[in-house]
Amino acid sequence: MEVAVLDINGKETGRKVSLSKSVFGVEPSTHAVYLDVKQYLANQRQGTHKSKERAEIAGSTRKIKKQKGTGTARAGSIKSPIFKGGGRIFGPRPKDYTQKLNKNVKRLARRSALTIKAQEKSIIVLEDFDFEAPKTKNFTNVLKALGLENKKSLFVLGDSNNNVYLSSRNLKTSEVVTNSELSTYRIVNANNIVLLEGSIEGIESNLSK
Repeated sequence: MEVAVLDINGKETGRKVSLSKSVFGVEPSTHAVYLDVKQYLANQRQGTHKSKERAEIAGSTRKIKKQKGTGTARAGSIKSPIFKGGGRIFGPRPKDYTQKLNKNVKRLARRSALTIKAQEKSIIVLEDFDFEAPKTKNFTNVLKALGLENKKSLFVLGDSNNNVYLSSRNLKTSEVVTNSELSTYRIVNANNIVLLEGSIEGIESNLSK
């Protein structure tokens, strides 16, 4: 699969790159994509939710009224869940939500997600670029040139580039990652994937194992 290489002004450079069929042209497994996205979202949960139950509430343990003769239900503690200020019944407790997934399934999921984006023609190949200093306006100009200013976009760099990363950090609809940080969730969550030339070799090397 050949894709034209664009410059930061959105114009074709006259060069084309060939994307590996083993990464961008596989038979997509939507189930693998589902499993990987589910694992990613589950692993983002802190699981620190907690509420106090009756044993943890501060309060007296004396019997608040006599057992019989009041005409109402018997009650033995002010900390009972049926009273205001009492403990909570079956409240949330700290829990570990992390899930494990086989490495081969994760690679298949990323290959499937990239293949789906390639089939939708949502992959753009951009020549490597850099900024002299971090500036959001420079990155915004690149987005406008590519027609992505109102779309969710994922830029994949070959190596970490602090100026490009900092220039995009204030934009909610754009994310910049290196090829080693590429995940199925990030691919699926973006409308368009922008691959810098220097990232393609790393992506194909990581996912063709």
